Amino acid sequence: MILSLEGMTIRSESKIIVDQVSLSIREGDWFALVGASGSGKSILSQSIGQLLPSQLQIEGSITFKEQDLLKLSAKEIRKVRGKKIAYIFQDYQGSFTPFRKIGQHFDEYLRVHTQSAKRTRYEQAIEALESVGLAEDLYHRYPFQLSGGQLQRVAIALALLLSPDLVIADEITTALDSVSGHRVLEMLAKKQKETGCSILFITHDWRHVRRYADRLAIMKDGSIVETGGKHRILDHPQHEYTKQLIKTAPIFEKGLRSGLDRS
Repeated sequence: MILSLEGMTIRSESKIIVDQVSLSIREGDWFALVGASGSGKSILSQSIGQLLPSQLQIEGSITFKEQDLLKLSAKEIRKVRGKKIAYIFQDYQGSFTPFRKIGQHFDEYLRVHTQSAKRTRYEQAIEALESVGLAEDLYHRYPFQLSGGQLQRVAIALALLLSPDLVIADEITTALDSVSGHRVLEMLAKKQKETGCSILFITHDWRHVRRYADRLAIMKDGSIVETGGKHRILDHPQHEYTKQLIKTAPIFEKGLRSGLDRS
């Protein structure tokens, strides 16, 4: 397993947000964490990279490649986050400083994590942009000059720039139209095949689960209610909440199911 969460509990002063969650992600997995808004999916994913506010208390363990991430110092986790574990957020626009050009974001990212010369950093950035279907001239543009789909692809290029072992993608198509969202996920799937990275995919959209996921877990009110292989859960769900979610998902209308499989 590349990532294992054991007994994860996250609480504020007033309530438990995540309650005794355990799950494991294998190398090369596309693992979907599915649930309604407010179920605790994003909070759980942010705990992996120590991105939660300090007022939240965390119990349990997060083992990444045999290393307990919760025991790392702030300096140590920064070396892991970005280089070995990368995030792509729903608010992709918030990942970019508006008055800095796209190229400056790439250059800073590479300066922090590598010892590459300036020319090499430029070439790596251009190669990354081209790998997600974007032209070289975007390097010199500001974020507000790009469309939502273009900017989300830039976010993917940045996340995969250093070939991380794990990519955490948190509702990355929510702010995009269906066509742009499809293109972004196809791009991510293509990059996963090229690099062999694992993906923790946070979503509430069963269409994407059906098409891309290998394994999944269902989250409700801060707890995991069911986990397993995609086909087992979609074809033979055990928990009543899972059955309810699948039953009300429009993508499972007769005749549509098989056409959306990635496999």
